[in-house]
Amino acid sequence: MKSHVRGNVHGLRQRWMANSMSVVAAIMLMVCGLFSASIATYYYNTVQNALTAQAKAAVSFMNRSPLSGYDEYYALAYSYTQNFSDKDKIELQFIDTSGKVEVSSYNFTAGISPGTSDIVAALTGDLGMYVGNDGHTNEKIIAVSCPLTYDGVSIGAMRYVTSARLVNRQVLIDCAVIFSVGLTLLVMVYCINMVFIRKIVEPVAEVTEAVQHISSGSYGLQIENTYHEEIGALVDSINEMSTKISQNEKMQREFISSVSHELRTPLTAINGWGETLLGDTSNDPMQLRRGVGIILKESRRLTNMVEELLQFSRMQDGRFTLEVEPVDIQAEFEDAVFTYKELFAQDGIEVHYDDGGLEEFPIIEGDPERLKQVFCNLLDNAAKHGGNGGRIDTAIGIGLETVVLTIRDYGPGIPDAELPYIKQKFYKGSSKARGSGIGLAVVEEIVPRHGGRFEIGNAEGGGCIVQIYLPLKQSNS
Repeated sequence: MKSHVRGNVHGLRQRWMANSMSVVAAIMLMVCGLFSASIATYYYNTVQNALTAQAKAAVSFMNRSPLSGYDEYYALAYSYTQNFSDKDKIELQFIDTSGKVEVSSYNFTAGISPGTSDIVAALTGDLGMYVGNDGHTNEKIIAVSCPLTYDGVSIGAMRYVTSARLVNRQVLIDCAVIFSVGLTLLVMVYCINMVFIRKIVEPVAEVTEAVQHISSGSYGLQIENTYHEEIGALVDSINEMSTKISQNEKMQREFISSVSHELRTPLTAINGWGETLLGDTSNDPMQLRRGVGIILKESRRLTNMVEELLQFSRMQDGRFTLEVEPVDIQAEFEDAVFTYKELFAQDGIEVHYDDGGLEEFPIIEGDPERLKQVFCNLLDNAAKHGGNGGRIDTAIGIGLETVVLTIRDYGPGIPDAELPYIKQKFYKGSSKARGSGIGLAVVEEIVPRHGGRFEIGNAEGGGCIVQIYLPLKQSNS
């Protein structure tokens, strides 16, 4: 079993880690990618905005200067580019109307034509921006071009150019930091998953293995509970379930054995007396009367037993219903008592009845057939288990908003250890009396459905006492 558990745990651990880590890793990659893209966009926009501000400031300075012609304009542009303070990081270019660099803070670029989109935009009177590779150096650059005019006529553009290398480097550094954080979080998730597997998944796998053994027939199997909180409570519940299944399985086996025996006894008697009477040539009327009487008695017992089993079967599969109507509970109870009084008298059992001193009992709501079944089951149970006392007392009376029906025998009573289980189906306890073990279980099903309660215990002075409490019919006044 342990090797099987380890195999299950290993497979479960692999599936859990593969599923959880793949999802977390995908989320981390997506988040890191989005952050990286956002950072790159932020840096590029920041550089473009800074270049744009410088370009606009230069154009504003040029436009404010008192110039008498293009030559002075050109000379001012040349002076401005040569004295540009940020030439170590940014190149300042003066572009003529043909798109060629006339003057540059980097002298070696003068005379070339970059041909980028920002220059084209500036020469048409718009602010131009460009991010891409330089046509001559193939270096990635960021450029901003601002139009220059003289007397309302375009005379060129001021262009600020910087390498994207430093920006890209900073973006890479920040992305590396982000991915490092993401990797750290991924490792933390991995560690948390491992702790979760050891504390939750592995115990669940072991419990699952035990449940599989129980479901395959190992009833009564107990799991060693070394767990805490929810898992510990689950193990306790499973152990309790396993114990109850084992008990029920045992009771069902005993029930089948008991019912088989109970059915066999009357059938044997009926078959035996049938053969005896068939082969009897003496035509003895006493013999015939005795045989027919036994056959009728055993047939009736067999019929009652089969009916009891059928009713119980209906209860178990949900086909049990009540046909509720006004019921004269006193008449129904008396009918059952006096019917069994004659039968019990043949076995030497006296049945006494106390009507409570009332001439007329209130009408209650109920199913008369089911209630009569309750009375018959209880009277039969009293005779089976307490009949050696030679007496059964029955009584009906009025309690607090209830009708109280009492049946008491003078037999050995019920052992205290068996009292909590006596109403359970299939339970017979230590009694050697004949029976299916479902009579009291049927009573426990019927009485609560009438809004009543069923109590059973040992009477003072010996014997067993049963009491049924049924609610009185509520008046409409």
